[in-house]
Order: sequence, then structure tokens, then C-alpha cells
Amino acid sequence: MSSTVANSERPGEKLGLLMCVALVMGNMIGSGVFLLPSSLAPLGWNAALGWLATIGGTLCLALVFARLARYLPGGCGAYTYAAAAFGPATGFVVAWSFWISCWVTNATLAVAAVRNLAIIYPSLNGGGSAAALLAIAFVWFFTFVNLLGVRKAGGMQVVTLILKLLLLFGAIAIALWWLAAGDSALPSMQGTEPVSLAGIGHAATFTLFALLGFESALAAGDRVSDPERTVPRATMIGMVATGLLYLLACTAVTMLLPSEVVAASIAPFPTFFSHFIGPEAGTAAAVLAAVAALGALNGFVLLAGELPRDLAHRGLVPRAFGTDNRHGVPHWSLLLAAMLATLIVYANYSRGLAELFNFMMLVTTSTTIIFYLIGALAALKFRNEGRFHMSPAFVLLTLAGIAYVCWAFYGAGLEPTLYSLAMTVAGLPIYLVMRRARPAAT
Repeated sequence: MSSTVANSERPGEKLGLLMCVALVMGNMIGSGVFLLPSSLAPLGWNAALGWLATIGGTLCLALVFARLARYLPGGCGAYTYAAAAFGPATGFVVAWSFWISCWVTNATLAVAAVRNLAIIYPSLNGGGSAAALLAIAFVWFFTFVNLLGVRKAGGMQVVTLILKLLLLFGAIAIALWWLAAGDSALPSMQGTEPVSLAGIGHAATFTLFALLGFESALAAGDRVSDPERTVPRATMIGMVATGLLYLLACTAVTMLLPSEVVAASIAPFPTFFSHFIGPEAGTAAAVLAAVAALGALNGFVLLAGELPRDLAHRGLVPRAFGTDNRHGVPHWSLLLAAMLATLIVYANYSRGLAELFNFMMLVTTSTTIIFYLIGALAALKFRNEGRFHMSPAFVLLTLAGIAYVCWAFYGAGLEPTLYSLAMTVAGLPIYLVMRRARPAAT
């Protein structure tokens, strides 16, 4: 069964532009932006410059992937672009690594939600079995939501996105009000790192995690109505809008609070609202920040089911993962992703919440980068073969995106990089077995 056939089924189960934009922004606005100020505060002005560098590099990649989405609409972009350029084996490896990043992200986002709720329930702050069980419960709840159908998940994404935007716009509004009042001076940057290329690079490594997810509409191409037009538009709208909100909201928290206060906070946005408005506002912000992580969890659960489904239709993984339930959802794929996310949380629950979040954040980043790198290289290959036109300026943008990806991959660190590469290579035996069993399908 081809992905084209799959895309022609169940016309009522398609995502339009609004839900695609919600999927992109909802997956991007997850946990990173609400927790990163703690890591960025000691970097001072390097943090703002790091955001600019990350937004610029990611925007280059988003433009490249929007072009690829017009050229190869439908299907799972994580497989389609790499396979069309470099063959099915490369396509499988890229799709496999991206699938790993999805279920690791599910675990990361569930932990981030618990970390924000620790503001209200301090007993969760130390991690342990109670925090792990709550994170696991979140993973399974949104798995069951997705089992009810892709439009149910899409509707949940729209609702949670609205709540996330309230928190971001609220932080921006407080910053504008405080600056307009002019009653106090900006907190001193004394004690933070001076501006340097190394400091900007360090900040950019942290901020990349917050911008992962712009490719979400590409990975769910089979579920999108008119993907040739909808996917590129949703990708660019979501990327630009989210990047601007991040720059304004996160910089407001980092720059308006004393750096030592932000660095010591387990949940900087609630701390920001408590400082400028009051404790009740901080509690409300903690709830909204947890909702932000859970909304992104909902979107990544959807993607974690769609990737094996697409590979199963191509004969690259067992057929069961392409089997849909009565709601048109690949239930075995969703259940497998939920079990793997459960295992990674449970296996590491002895770490503190902050340590667990940071480790999984870096693993997620390094595995997703494989998709970004191969996709950008595929675009250059298509251009060199004359398969689609790219202006010299667009070629430079693509090369800039590749340079940024390599920089970020280096910045992720040795342990998470080796961890992600090991999990990626683990998929090769599955590909070889399936290729031998069904050579025609590959």
C-alpha cells in the first residue's frame, strides 16, 4: 500500500491550514522557551544574540524544507526527501532517527510539564518515582487522545496553542508596561558572561531545542489537505510567528529579572509573573507552562505514530505498524512510542527533574539534526541535477542552514550525540531484514 493511496482515504480525517499552523506552533511552543531562561540567564546579552542566531539558522532550514514540500508533497518528509535524493536506505535511517526524536521528545515534554507543576507541588521537584509516574501518565493520556482520531488531536492542538499564547503575550505585555513606566532601571548584567562568539554559540545550542518542531507539518504530509500548498504555508507561518514570540518573551524574562533569580528558578516564567504581578499570577503561569508542554506532547505523539505508519506502507517496517484502528489511527505505532517514552522516563527517574530534562533535550536535538542536515543536502542535490530551480541566493541560504546544523550538532556535546547515533544505527538491522523479505518494496 503506497502513501499516495493512504493519502486518498478518509477525507474527513485531514488537517487544514489552521490545524497545520497549530501543529507547527504547538509543537514548537513546548517546554524549551519556558525553561530555557534559567540556562540562559548567566549568559547575559549572549542569550539575545543566541536567539537571533538560532532563529536565523532555523529560518534558513524552514525555507529549504518549504521548497522541498512543494516539490515532494504528501508522505512523510523525514523519509521522502532523503529517499528521493540518496535512496531508500538513507531515507529509512533519517526517518528512523526522526522517529526516535519524537518519542524521546514525548518523554522530555512530559518531564517538563511535571517540572512546571513542581512550582505548585514542591514535592515533585526532586524527581523520584512520583514525578516519573505523573510524567508517564501524561504520555499515556495524550496517546489515548490521539487514538480517537487525528482531528481530535488537531482540535486539542488548537485549544492548547491558545493557552500557550496567553502566557507568551502576557510576558511581553508585562515587559512593555514595565519599560513604558520607566520607574526602575534594568537589572545589571554584572556577573554574566561578556559578549563573545563562544558565549553566543553556547546560547544558540540551548535555544535550538526550543525551535524544534517547525518540520511537524512536513512529517504529517499524508494527513494534510492539499499538502503542496498547505504544508509550506503552515511551516513558514508557524516558524516566523513562533521565532518572533520567543525572542520577545524569553528576552523579557531573561533581561528584566535579576540573573541570579532566573538562574536559580526551576520554572522561570512563573517566577517572572510572581515577581511583577503576584503569587497567584505565578501559579496561573505554572499551570499554563505545563499546558504548553502537554500541548506539544499531544502533537509529537501524533508524529510518533505517523512515521512508522508511512514506513509500514512502504514495506520498510512490519505491516502491523501501518494498520489503522476504526478512527483511522495507527494504533500499534502510537502504543509502541508510548511504551518507549515510558521506558526512558522510568529508566532515568533517579535523576533530578532538571538533569533529566537537560539530558533528554540534548538527545532530542542531536537526533532531529540528522533530518535537517540530510534534507538540506537533498535540496542541493536536486538543484545540481536540475530537478528544481534554486537561485544563487537560495543556495547560500541552504549552505547557511547546513553550517548552522553542523554547529548545533557539535554544540550538543559528546554523550548525547553518541547516544543518538547509537539509537539511529540500531534501526539498520530492521531495514536489512525488511529489504530481504520484501525487496520490491524498497
